[in-house]
Amino acid sequence: MPADALIERLPDLVVLLRRDGVVVAHNGGLGVADLKPAGDAIGKPIEAVWSDSVAGLVRQLTRKAIALRTTTEARFQDRGRDYEARVSAQGPDRAICVIRAVLAGSQDGALEATDERPRPQLDRRGFLRRFKESMSLAALREKPIAVAVIHVDGIADIAQIIAPKLSDQIMSAAILRLPLQFGDSAGDPWWYLGQLNDSLLALVLETSDRAAIDSCVSQVCASLREPVSMGEAEFHLTPYAGVAVLGQDASSPRLLLDHARSAATEARRCGSTSVCFFTDTLRLQSLARLDIARELHDAIVNRDIRFRYVGRHDLATGRLVTWVGYLRWLHPLRGEIRPVEFLRVAETTGLATVLSRAVLTRLSEDFAALGPQSDSDVRISFGALRHHILHDNFVADIERFLEQGPLPSERLELRISEKALIARDPADFNSLQRLGVRLVVDEVGRGMGSLDWLARAPIWGLQLDRAWTTALRSDEVALKVCRAGIGVATALGLTPIATGVDDQEQRDALLALGCRHGTGDLYGDVLPDIIEHSGAAASG
Repeated sequence: MPADALIERLPDLVVLLRRDGVVVAHNGGLGVADLKPAGDAIGKPIEAVWSDSVAGLVRQLTRKAIALRTTTEARFQDRGRDYEARVSAQGPDRAICVIRAVLAGSQDGALEATDERPRPQLDRRGFLRRFKESMSLAALREKPIAVAVIHVDGIADIAQIIAPKLSDQIMSAAILRLPLQFGDSAGDPWWYLGQLNDSLLALVLETSDRAAIDSCVSQVCASLREPVSMGEAEFHLTPYAGVAVLGQDASSPRLLLDHARSAATEARRCGSTSVCFFTDTLRLQSLARLDIARELHDAIVNRDIRFRYVGRHDLATGRLVTWVGYLRWLHPLRGEIRPVEFLRVAETTGLATVLSRAVLTRLSEDFAALGPQSDSDVRISFGALRHHILHDNFVADIERFLEQGPLPSERLELRISEKALIARDPADFNSLQRLGVRLVVDEVGRGMGSLDWLARAPIWGLQLDRAWTTALRSDEVALKVCRAGIGVATALGLTPIATGVDDQEQRDALLALGCRHGTGDLYGDVLPDIIEHSGAAASG
Protein backbone atom coordinates (compact mmCIF):
# COMPACT_ATOMS: atom_id res chain seq x y z
CA MET A 1 0.00 0.00 0.00
CA PRO A 2 1.48 3.43 -0.92
CA ALA A 3 2.52 5.63 2.01
CA ASP A 4 0.00 8.36 1.21
CA ALA A 5 -2.84 5.81 1.07
CA LEU A 6 -1.68 4.29 4.34
CA ILE A 7 -1.66 7.50 6.34
CA GLU A 8 -5.08 8.52 4.99
CA ARG A 9 -6.49 5.73 7.17
CA LEU A 10 -4.89 7.03 10.39
CA PRO A 11 -6.96 9.17 12.84
CA ASP A 12 -4.57 11.86 14.15
CA LEU A 13 -2.46 14.27 12.16
CA VAL A 14 0.07 12.07 10.37
CA VAL A 15 2.75 13.56 8.17
CA LEU A 16 5.31 11.68 6.11
CA LEU A 17 8.56 13.69 6.05
CA ARG A 18 11.85 13.42 4.24
CA ARG A 19 15.12 13.73 6.17
CA ASP A 20 15.44 17.36 4.98
CA GLY A 21 12.02 18.26 6.44
CA VAL A 22 10.02 18.31 3.21
CA VAL A 23 6.40 17.07 3.48
CA VAL A 24 5.81 13.98 1.32
CA ALA A 25 2.19 13.25 2.34
CA HIS A 26 -0.30 13.90 5.15
CA ASN A 27 -3.78 12.75 6.19
CA GLY A 28 -5.42 16.09 6.94
CA GLY A 29 -5.46 15.74 10.73
CA LEU A 30 -9.12 16.24 11.60
CA GLY A 31 -8.41 15.86 15.32
CA VAL A 32 -5.85 18.67 15.35
CA ALA A 33 -7.40 21.19 13.01
CA ASP A 34 -5.20 24.07 14.25
CA LEU A 35 -2.11 22.31 12.91
CA LYS A 36 -3.73 20.87 9.80
CA PRO A 37 -1.49 21.46 6.76
CA ALA A 38 -3.04 22.87 3.62
CA GLY A 39 -3.41 20.56 0.64
CA ASP A 40 -0.59 22.28 -1.17
CA ALA A 41 1.83 21.61 1.70
CA ILE A 42 3.11 18.50 -0.08
CA GLY A 43 6.57 19.17 -1.42
CA LYS A 44 7.15 22.12 0.90
CA PRO A 45 9.49 22.33 3.91
CA ILE A 46 7.78 22.17 7.29
CA GLU A 47 8.82 25.77 8.04
CA ALA A 48 6.29 26.80 5.39
CA VAL A 49 3.55 24.74 7.08
CA TRP A 50 3.97 25.37 10.83
CA SER A 51 5.39 28.03 13.12
CA ASP A 52 9.16 28.15 13.57
CA SER A 53 8.97 26.59 17.06
CA VAL A 54 6.82 23.64 15.95
CA ALA A 55 8.78 23.13 12.74
CA GLY A 56 12.09 23.25 14.61
CA LEU A 57 10.94 20.67 17.14
CA VAL A 58 9.59 18.30 14.47
CA ARG A 59 12.75 18.65 12.38
CA GLN A 60 14.90 17.81 15.43
CA LEU A 61 12.80 14.76 16.30
CA THR A 62 12.89 13.61 12.66
CA ARG A 63 16.65 13.82 12.36
CA LYS A 64 17.16 11.97 15.63
CA ALA A 65 14.64 9.25 14.77
CA ILE A 66 16.28 8.60 11.38
CA ALA A 67 19.82 8.73 12.77
CA LEU A 68 19.07 6.30 15.61
CA ARG A 69 16.51 4.20 13.68
CA THR A 70 14.11 4.58 16.58
CA THR A 71 11.08 6.54 17.79
CA THR A 72 11.31 9.98 19.40
CA GLU A 73 8.61 11.81 21.37
CA ALA A 74 8.00 15.27 22.80
CA ARG A 75 5.20 17.52 24.01
CA PHE A 76 4.78 21.11 22.86
CA GLN A 77 2.33 24.02 22.90
CA ASP A 78 0.93 25.98 19.98
CA ARG A 79 -1.64 28.78 20.22
CA GLY A 80 -2.51 27.83 23.80
CA ARG A 81 -3.08 24.12 23.12
CA ASP A 82 -0.98 21.14 24.18
CA TYR A 83 0.15 18.55 21.65
CA GLU A 84 2.18 15.37 21.64
CA ALA A 85 4.48 14.55 18.69
CA ARG A 86 5.79 11.05 17.96
CA VAL A 87 8.27 10.52 15.10
CA SER A 88 9.22 7.05 13.83
CA ALA A 89 11.95 6.29 11.31
CA GLN A 90 10.75 4.76 8.04
CA GLY A 91 13.99 3.71 6.37
CA PRO A 92 17.19 5.74 5.97
CA ASP A 93 15.65 8.98 4.65
CA ARG A 94 12.00 9.22 5.76
CA ALA A 95 10.01 9.41 8.97
CA ILE A 96 6.34 9.41 9.97
CA CYS A 97 5.32 12.16 12.40
CA VAL A 98 2.12 11.61 14.40
CA ILE A 99 0.70 14.65 16.24
CA ARG A 100 -2.23 14.37 18.61
CA ALA A 101 -3.89 16.92 20.84
CA VAL A 102 -3.55 16.47 24.60
CA LEU A 103 -7.05 16.69 26.04
CA ALA A 104 -7.77 19.26 28.70
CA GLY A 105 -7.12 17.92 32.19
CA SER A 106 -4.84 15.15 30.94
CA GLN A 107 -1.57 17.01 31.42
CA ASP A 108 -1.09 15.00 34.58
CA GLY A 109 -1.67 11.79 32.69
CA ALA A 110 1.72 10.63 33.81
CA LEU A 111 0.20 9.85 37.17
CA GLU A 112 -3.47 9.31 36.30
CA ALA A 113 -4.62 5.71 36.01
CA THR A 114 -5.75 4.71 32.51
CA ASP A 115 -6.38 1.50 30.65
CA GLU A 116 -3.67 2.34 28.14
CA ARG A 117 -0.46 0.32 28.22
CA PRO A 118 2.43 2.28 29.77
CA ARG A 119 4.52 3.26 26.76
CA PRO A 120 8.24 3.95 27.12
CA GLN A 121 9.22 7.53 26.38
CA LEU A 122 12.18 6.82 24.10
CA ASP A 123 13.04 10.48 23.63
CA ARG A 124 15.12 11.48 26.64
CA ARG A 125 14.03 15.12 26.65
CA GLY A 126 10.40 14.13 26.33
CA PHE A 127 10.68 11.74 29.25
CA LEU A 128 12.50 14.27 31.44
CA ARG A 129 9.84 16.87 30.69
CA ARG A 130 7.14 14.40 31.68
CA PHE A 131 9.07 13.44 34.79
CA LYS A 132 9.35 17.07 35.89
CA GLU A 133 5.61 17.53 35.37
CA SER A 134 4.97 14.44 37.51
CA MET A 135 7.15 15.78 40.32
CA SER A 136 5.45 19.20 40.22
CA LEU A 137 2.01 17.62 40.38
CA ALA A 138 3.09 15.25 43.14
CA ALA A 139 4.38 18.18 45.23
CA LEU A 140 1.27 20.25 44.52
CA ARG A 141 -1.13 17.46 45.49
CA GLU A 142 1.14 16.10 48.25
CA LYS A 143 1.29 12.73 46.53
CA PRO A 144 4.24 10.36 46.91
CA ILE A 145 6.44 9.56 43.96
CA ALA A 146 9.50 7.36 43.50
CA VAL A 147 11.87 6.81 40.61
CA ALA A 148 13.80 3.64 39.85
CA VAL A 149 16.80 3.71 37.52
CA ILE A 150 17.54 0.35 35.91
CA HIS A 151 20.98 -0.24 34.44
CA VAL A 152 20.62 -2.91 31.73
CA ASP A 153 24.03 -4.57 31.73
CA GLY A 154 25.09 -6.13 28.46
CA ILE A 155 23.28 -3.87 26.01
CA ALA A 156 26.26 -1.51 25.61
CA ASP A 157 28.52 -4.49 24.86
CA ILE A 158 26.16 -5.64 22.13
CA ALA A 159 26.18 -2.16 20.58
CA GLN A 160 29.97 -1.93 20.74
CA ILE A 161 30.82 -5.47 19.70
CA ILE A 162 28.11 -6.26 17.15
CA ALA A 163 25.99 -3.29 16.03
CA PRO A 164 24.05 -0.42 17.63
CA LYS A 165 21.02 -1.30 15.52
CA LEU A 166 20.91 -4.81 17.00
CA SER A 167 21.20 -3.46 20.55
CA ASP A 168 18.27 -1.12 19.85
CA GLN A 169 16.19 -4.03 18.57
CA ILE A 170 17.03 -6.15 21.62
CA MET A 171 16.23 -3.34 24.04
CA SER A 172 12.96 -2.59 22.27
CA ALA A 173 11.95 -6.26 22.33
CA ALA A 174 12.75 -6.47 26.05
CA ILE A 175 10.76 -3.31 26.85
CA LEU A 176 7.72 -4.15 24.75
CA ARG A 177 7.16 -7.48 26.48
CA LEU A 178 6.92 -5.88 29.93
CA PRO A 179 3.65 -6.83 31.66
CA LEU A 180 0.72 -4.44 31.47
CA GLN A 181 0.43 -4.52 35.24
CA PHE A 182 2.04 -6.19 38.22
CA GLY A 183 0.57 -8.30 40.96
CA ASP A 184 -2.80 -7.21 42.33
CA SER A 185 -4.22 -4.54 40.02
CA ALA A 186 -6.18 -2.98 42.90
CA GLY A 187 -3.00 -2.18 44.82
CA ASP A 188 -0.60 -1.54 41.96
CA PRO A 189 0.97 1.92 41.78
CA TRP A 190 0.60 3.74 38.48
CA TRP A 191 3.92 3.77 36.64
CA TYR A 192 5.51 4.79 33.39
CA LEU A 193 8.84 4.03 31.81
CA GLY A 194 11.45 6.12 30.02
CA GLN A 195 14.80 5.43 28.40
CA LEU A 196 17.55 7.76 29.60
CA ASN A 197 20.24 6.33 27.29
CA ASP A 198 21.19 3.04 25.63
CA SER A 199 21.73 1.28 28.98
CA LEU A 200 19.56 3.18 31.46
CA LEU A 201 15.81 2.96 31.97
CA ALA A 202 13.82 5.05 34.44
CA LEU A 203 10.62 3.84 36.08
CA VAL A 204 8.40 6.45 37.76
CA LEU A 205 5.88 5.21 40.35
CA GLU A 206 3.15 7.03 42.26
CA THR A 207 3.93 5.53 45.67
CA SER A 208 6.46 5.66 48.47
CA ASP A 209 5.62 2.23 49.86
CA ARG A 210 8.87 0.28 49.69
CA ALA A 211 7.18 -3.10 49.44
CA ALA A 212 5.09 -1.97 46.46
CA ILE A 213 8.12 -0.35 44.81
CA ASP A 214 10.25 -3.43 45.39
CA SER A 215 7.56 -5.73 43.96
CA CYS A 216 6.97 -3.61 40.85
CA VAL A 217 10.63 -2.93 40.04
CA SER A 218 11.63 -6.54 40.74
CA GLN A 219 9.06 -7.82 38.27
CA VAL A 220 10.23 -5.32 35.63
CA CYS A 221 13.78 -6.62 36.14
CA ALA A 222 12.60 -10.24 35.99
CA SER A 223 10.99 -9.54 32.62
CA LEU A 224 14.13 -7.81 31.32
CA ARG A 225 16.21 -10.78 32.50
CA GLU A 226 14.40 -13.23 30.20
CA PRO A 227 16.52 -14.17 27.14
CA VAL A 228 15.96 -12.29 23.89
CA SER A 229 16.41 -14.33 20.68
CA MET A 230 17.66 -12.70 17.50
CA GLY A 231 18.31 -15.13 14.68
CA GLU A 232 20.48 -17.99 15.91
CA ALA A 233 21.86 -15.99 18.85
CA GLU A 234 20.32 -15.67 22.29
CA PHE A 235 21.05 -12.57 24.35
CA HIS A 236 20.87 -12.30 28.13
CA LEU A 237 20.51 -8.89 29.74
CA THR A 238 21.25 -8.27 33.41
CA PRO A 239 19.28 -5.42 35.02
CA TYR A 240 20.42 -3.69 38.19
CA ALA A 241 17.90 -1.38 39.86
CA GLY A 242 18.20 1.53 42.28
CA VAL A 243 15.39 3.59 43.81
CA ALA A 244 15.09 7.08 45.27
CA VAL A 245 11.93 8.53 46.85
CA LEU A 246 10.77 12.14 46.55
CA GLY A 247 11.03 14.03 49.83
CA GLN A 248 13.06 11.32 51.54
CA ASP A 249 16.10 11.20 49.26
CA ALA A 250 15.80 14.36 47.14
CA SER A 251 13.45 17.23 46.34
CA SER A 252 14.52 18.06 42.77
CA PRO A 253 14.18 15.95 39.59
CA ARG A 254 17.91 15.97 38.91
CA LEU A 255 18.91 14.87 42.41
CA LEU A 256 16.22 12.22 42.49
CA LEU A 257 17.51 10.70 39.24
CA ASP A 258 21.13 11.03 40.38
CA HIS A 259 20.42 9.26 43.66
CA ALA A 260 18.45 6.49 41.96
CA ARG A 261 21.33 6.06 39.51
CA SER A 262 23.81 5.87 42.41
CA ALA A 263 21.72 3.14 44.00
CA ALA A 264 21.62 1.24 40.68
CA THR A 265 25.40 1.58 40.39
CA GLU A 266 25.75 0.14 43.89
CA ALA A 267 23.54 -2.83 42.96
CA ARG A 268 25.65 -3.41 39.85
CA ARG A 269 28.90 -3.11 41.80
CA CYS A 270 27.71 -5.75 44.26
CA GLY A 271 26.24 -7.94 41.53
CA SER A 272 22.92 -7.90 43.40
CA THR A 273 19.65 -8.78 41.69
CA SER A 274 17.72 -7.14 44.54
CA VAL A 275 16.38 -3.59 44.30
CA CYS A 276 18.79 -1.18 46.00
CA PHE A 277 17.25 1.81 47.80
CA PHE A 278 19.31 4.98 48.10
CA THR A 279 20.83 5.77 51.49
CA ASP A 280 23.24 8.43 52.70
CA THR A 281 25.94 5.79 53.18
CA LEU A 282 26.16 5.46 49.39
CA ARG A 283 27.79 8.89 49.29
CA LEU A 284 30.53 7.70 51.65
CA GLN A 285 31.02 4.53 49.61
CA SER A 286 31.49 6.62 46.45
CA LEU A 287 34.27 8.57 48.16
CA ALA A 288 35.87 5.32 49.26
CA ARG A 289 35.87 4.06 45.65
CA LEU A 290 37.73 7.22 44.60
CA ASP A 291 40.44 6.27 47.09
CA ILE A 292 40.53 2.73 45.69
CA ALA A 293 41.02 4.10 42.17
CA ARG A 294 44.06 6.07 43.36
CA GLU A 295 45.47 3.11 45.25
CA LEU A 296 44.91 0.53 42.52
CA HIS A 297 47.72 1.88 40.37
CA ASP A 298 50.18 1.58 43.26
CA ALA A 299 48.93 -1.95 43.99
CA ILE A 300 49.67 -3.00 40.40
CA VAL A 301 53.16 -1.47 40.52
CA ASN A 302 53.90 -3.06 43.92
CA ARG A 303 52.52 -6.43 42.73
CA ASP A 304 49.91 -6.55 45.50
CA ILE A 305 47.26 -8.07 43.18
CA ARG A 306 47.69 -11.82 43.48
CA PHE A 307 45.84 -15.07 42.88
CA ARG A 308 43.62 -17.28 44.97
CA TYR A 309 43.50 -20.83 43.59
CA VAL A 310 40.63 -23.30 43.53
CA GLY A 311 40.96 -26.87 42.30
CA ARG A 312 38.87 -28.12 39.39
CA HIS A 313 38.17 -31.85 39.54
CA ASP A 314 36.91 -34.68 37.43
CA LEU A 315 33.39 -35.05 38.86
CA ALA A 316 33.33 -38.81 38.31
CA THR A 317 36.70 -39.70 39.88
CA GLY A 318 37.50 -36.65 42.05
CA ARG A 319 40.93 -36.28 40.42
CA LEU A 320 42.44 -32.76 40.34
CA VAL A 321 42.74 -31.54 36.72
CA THR A 322 43.28 -27.75 36.94
CA TRP A 323 44.26 -25.05 39.39
CA VAL A 324 41.87 -22.16 38.66
CA GLY A 325 43.23 -18.73 39.60
CA TYR A 326 41.03 -15.82 40.72
CA LEU A 327 42.41 -12.34 41.37
CA ARG A 328 42.78 -11.23 44.97
CA TRP A 329 43.79 -7.90 46.51
CA LEU A 330 44.85 -7.85 50.15
CA HIS A 331 44.87 -4.15 51.02
CA PRO A 332 47.13 -3.27 53.98
CA LEU A 333 44.39 -1.16 55.62
CA ARG A 334 41.07 -2.18 54.08
CA GLY A 335 41.71 -5.91 54.19
CA GLU A 336 40.64 -8.09 51.28
CA ILE A 337 38.89 -6.11 48.52
CA ARG A 338 36.52 -8.17 46.42
CA PRO A 339 37.33 -8.52 42.68
CA VAL A 340 33.89 -7.17 41.76
CA GLU A 341 34.94 -3.88 43.40
CA PHE A 342 38.44 -3.29 42.07
CA LEU A 343 37.91 -4.83 38.61
CA ARG A 344 35.15 -2.32 37.82
CA VAL A 345 37.48 0.44 38.98
CA ALA A 346 40.21 -0.97 36.72
CA GLU A 347 37.87 -1.02 33.75
CA THR A 348 36.60 2.53 34.24
CA THR A 349 40.09 4.00 34.86
CA GLY A 350 41.83 2.28 31.94
CA LEU A 351 43.95 0.03 34.19
CA ALA A 352 42.35 -3.29 33.22
CA THR A 353 44.86 -4.18 30.47
CA VAL A 354 47.79 -3.05 32.63
CA LEU A 355 46.54 -5.22 35.49
CA SER A 356 45.95 -8.24 33.26
CA ARG A 357 49.50 -8.04 31.89
CA ALA A 358 51.02 -7.47 35.32
CA VAL A 359 49.53 -10.57 36.96
CA LEU A 360 50.94 -12.86 34.25
CA THR A 361 54.31 -12.66 36.03
CA ARG A 362 52.62 -13.71 39.26
CA LEU A 363 51.10 -16.66 37.41
CA SER A 364 54.56 -18.01 36.48
CA GLU A 365 55.78 -17.73 40.06
CA ASP A 366 52.71 -19.50 41.41
CA PHE A 367 53.13 -22.31 38.89
CA ALA A 368 56.64 -22.89 40.16
CA ALA A 369 55.14 -23.53 43.62
CA LEU A 370 52.06 -25.46 42.47
CA GLY A 371 53.74 -27.64 39.87
CA PRO A 372 55.55 -29.98 42.30
CA GLN A 373 52.29 -30.51 44.24
CA SER A 374 50.33 -31.73 41.19
CA ASP A 375 50.40 -34.33 38.47
CA SER A 376 52.35 -33.47 35.33
CA ASP A 377 49.18 -32.85 33.29
CA VAL A 378 47.45 -30.52 35.78
CA ARG A 379 47.00 -27.08 34.23
CA ILE A 380 46.85 -23.60 35.69
CA SER A 381 43.91 -21.42 34.62
CA PHE A 382 44.02 -17.66 34.09
CA GLY A 383 40.99 -15.45 33.41
CA ALA A 384 42.27 -12.59 31.27
CA LEU A 385 40.39 -9.33 31.74
CA ARG A 386 37.96 -8.36 28.99
CA HIS A 387 39.73 -5.10 28.06
CA HIS A 388 42.98 -7.03 27.61
CA ILE A 389 41.31 -9.69 25.46
CA LEU A 390 39.89 -6.98 23.18
CA HIS A 391 43.32 -5.36 22.85
CA ASP A 392 45.06 -5.91 19.51
CA ASN A 393 48.20 -7.23 21.23
CA PHE A 394 46.47 -9.76 23.50
CA VAL A 395 47.62 -12.89 21.64
CA ALA A 396 51.14 -11.45 21.26
CA ASP A 397 51.22 -10.71 25.01
CA ILE A 398 50.35 -14.33 25.84
CA GLU A 399 52.90 -15.68 23.37
CA ARG A 400 55.61 -13.39 24.79
CA PHE A 401 54.70 -14.45 28.34
CA LEU A 402 55.07 -18.14 27.42
CA GLU A 403 58.44 -17.51 25.76
CA GLN A 404 59.85 -15.70 28.79
CA GLY A 405 58.41 -17.68 31.68
CA PRO A 406 58.77 -21.19 33.11
CA LEU A 407 55.12 -22.07 32.46
CA PRO A 408 54.84 -24.53 29.51
CA SER A 409 52.15 -23.56 27.00
CA GLU A 410 50.50 -26.99 27.30
CA ARG A 411 49.97 -26.34 31.04
CA LEU A 412 48.17 -22.98 30.53
CA GLU A 413 44.40 -22.52 30.32
CA LEU A 414 42.87 -19.17 29.34
CA ARG A 415 39.33 -18.38 30.48
CA ILE A 416 37.53 -15.94 28.18
CA SER A 417 34.01 -14.65 28.79
CA GLU A 418 31.31 -15.09 26.15
CA LYS A 419 31.10 -11.34 25.63
CA ALA A 420 34.81 -11.03 24.93
CA LEU A 421 34.94 -14.14 22.74
CA ILE A 422 32.43 -12.95 20.16
CA ALA A 423 34.21 -9.59 19.91
CA ARG A 424 37.23 -11.30 18.33
CA ASP A 425 37.61 -13.28 15.16
CA PRO A 426 37.85 -16.95 16.23
CA ALA A 427 40.91 -17.30 13.99
CA ASP A 428 42.77 -14.86 16.28
CA PHE A 429 43.21 -17.67 18.80
CA ASN A 430 44.46 -20.36 16.40
CA SER A 431 48.11 -19.63 17.16
CA LEU A 432 47.50 -20.16 20.88
CA GLN A 433 45.77 -23.46 20.20
CA ARG A 434 48.75 -24.60 18.09
CA LEU A 435 51.02 -23.85 21.06
CA GLY A 436 48.87 -26.14 23.22
CA VAL A 437 47.12 -23.41 25.21
CA ARG A 438 43.62 -24.50 26.23
CA LEU A 439 40.78 -21.98 25.84
CA VAL A 440 37.66 -22.15 28.01
CA VAL A 441 34.60 -19.96 27.51
CA ASP A 442 33.65 -18.57 30.92
CA GLU A 443 30.33 -17.31 32.36
CA VAL A 444 28.21 -19.31 29.90
CA GLY A 445 24.55 -18.40 30.38
CA ARG A 446 25.17 -14.90 31.73
CA GLY A 447 25.66 -12.82 28.59
CA MET A 448 25.07 -13.42 24.90
CA GLY A 449 25.72 -16.64 23.07
CA SER A 450 26.15 -17.53 19.42
CA LEU A 451 26.52 -21.09 18.19
CA ASP A 452 28.40 -19.79 15.16
CA TRP A 453 31.21 -18.30 17.29
CA LEU A 454 31.36 -21.28 19.62
CA ALA A 455 31.58 -23.72 16.71
CA ARG A 456 34.34 -21.82 14.91
CA ALA A 457 36.52 -20.75 17.85
CA PRO A 458 39.40 -23.08 18.86
CA ILE A 459 38.08 -23.62 22.38
CA TRP A 460 38.24 -26.67 24.65
CA GLY A 461 35.49 -26.13 27.21
CA LEU A 462 32.42 -24.17 28.30
CA GLN A 463 32.22 -23.10 31.95
CA LEU A 464 28.69 -22.54 33.27
CA ASP A 465 28.10 -19.45 35.36
CA ARG A 466 27.98 -20.18 39.11
CA ALA A 467 24.59 -18.47 39.50
CA TRP A 468 22.96 -21.22 37.42
CA THR A 469 24.79 -24.26 38.74
CA THR A 470 24.18 -23.45 42.42
CA ALA A 471 20.43 -23.08 41.77
CA LEU A 472 19.83 -25.98 39.39
CA ARG A 473 18.14 -28.18 42.03
CA SER A 474 15.75 -25.49 43.25
CA ASP A 475 15.09 -23.37 40.16
CA GLU A 476 13.53 -24.79 37.01
CA VAL A 477 14.98 -22.00 34.87
CA ALA A 478 18.50 -22.66 36.23
CA LEU A 479 18.08 -26.35 35.46
CA LYS A 480 17.05 -25.57 31.88
CA VAL A 481 20.01 -23.21 31.41
CA CYS A 482 22.47 -25.80 32.75
CA ARG A 483 20.98 -28.55 30.61
CA ALA A 484 21.12 -26.30 27.53
CA GLY A 485 24.71 -25.19 28.19
CA ILE A 486 25.92 -28.75 28.76
CA GLY A 487 24.00 -29.89 25.68
CA VAL A 488 25.61 -27.21 23.51
CA ALA A 489 29.09 -28.12 24.81
CA THR A 490 28.51 -31.83 24.12
CA ALA A 491 27.10 -31.19 20.64
CA LEU A 492 30.12 -29.07 19.71
CA GLY A 493 32.61 -31.59 21.11
CA LEU A 494 33.59 -29.32 24.02
CA THR A 495 34.05 -30.07 27.71
CA PRO A 496 31.28 -28.75 30.02
CA ILE A 497 32.59 -27.30 33.30
CA ALA A 498 30.63 -26.31 36.39
CA THR A 499 31.47 -23.87 39.17
CA GLY A 500 29.83 -23.92 42.59
CA VAL A 501 29.77 -27.71 43.10
CA ASP A 502 29.21 -27.53 46.84
CA ASP A 503 27.83 -30.94 47.81
CA GLN A 504 27.47 -34.54 46.66
CA GLU A 505 23.88 -34.15 45.45
CA GLN A 506 24.84 -31.22 43.25
CA ARG A 507 27.76 -33.19 41.82
CA ASP A 508 25.45 -36.12 41.04
CA ALA A 509 22.92 -33.81 39.37
CA LEU A 510 25.63 -32.31 37.15
CA LEU A 511 27.01 -35.73 36.26
CA ALA A 512 23.51 -36.84 35.29
CA LEU A 513 23.28 -33.84 32.95
CA GLY A 514 26.58 -34.82 31.33
CA CYS A 515 28.97 -32.35 33.02
CA ARG A 516 32.51 -33.71 33.42
CA HIS A 517 34.51 -31.17 35.44
CA GLY A 518 33.76 -28.81 38.31
CA THR A 519 35.00 -26.67 41.19
CA GLY A 520 33.37 -25.94 44.54
CA ASP A 521 33.23 -26.45 48.29
CA LEU A 522 32.74 -30.18 47.84
CA TYR A 523 36.48 -30.52 47.25
CA GLY A 524 37.66 -27.83 49.66
CA ASP A 525 41.04 -27.22 47.95
CA VAL A 526 41.18 -23.43 48.06
CA LEU A 527 44.78 -22.23 48.30
CA PRO A 528 45.05 -18.58 49.36
CA ASP A 529 48.37 -19.33 51.12
CA ILE A 530 50.17 -20.22 47.90
CA ILE A 531 50.23 -16.49 47.18
CA GLU A 532 52.42 -15.60 50.13
CA HIS A 533 54.50 -18.75 49.67
CA SER A 534 55.26 -18.12 46.02
CA GLY A 535 55.98 -14.44 46.73
CA ALA A 536 58.47 -15.38 49.45
CA ALA A 537 60.12 -17.93 47.17
CA ALA A 538 60.52 -15.35 44.42
CA SER A 539 62.07 -12.79 46.75
CA GLY A 540 64.39 -15.35 48.24
